[in-house]
Amino acid sequence: MTNAPAQIARSAARRLADAYGPTLPSEVEAALYEPPPWIEQERYIDPTAIGGLIVGVATLAWTVFTDLRDRRRKPDLEVVARAVRVRLRETSTLDPVSRDRIIDVVVEETSRAAEGPGWVVELDAEGTG
Repeated sequence: MTNAPAQIARSAARRLADAYGPTLPSEVEAALYEPPPWIEQERYIDPTAIGGLIVGVATLAWTVFTDLRDRRRKPDLEVVARAVRVRLRETSTLDPVSRDRIIDVVVEETSRAAEGPGWVVELDAEGTG
């Protein structure tokens, strides 16, 4: 998977590694090479499962973002995040605080991806760029 959702998932994993463990970026990388990352009904408590969730959220966020985007401006990030939360609420058993943090980071990275091919930035210690 070498498209925008893959880059979004990679960037989000780097930002979330402090919270979910240093192996999260490699778990996301592994999830990118698995079959399509449909979000399953399970607990996301280990980095492998979190990696798959990030890939799934990145794909969903990119789809929502591009559907809402018009030619002159990007959609409001809160609108994108809300749409992703609504779709995940029915399938995710992850606690709401963790789920929302993952969604917020992925939506921010989705917005960066929309800025063009050079959107990937190195992040500082807080993961803010």
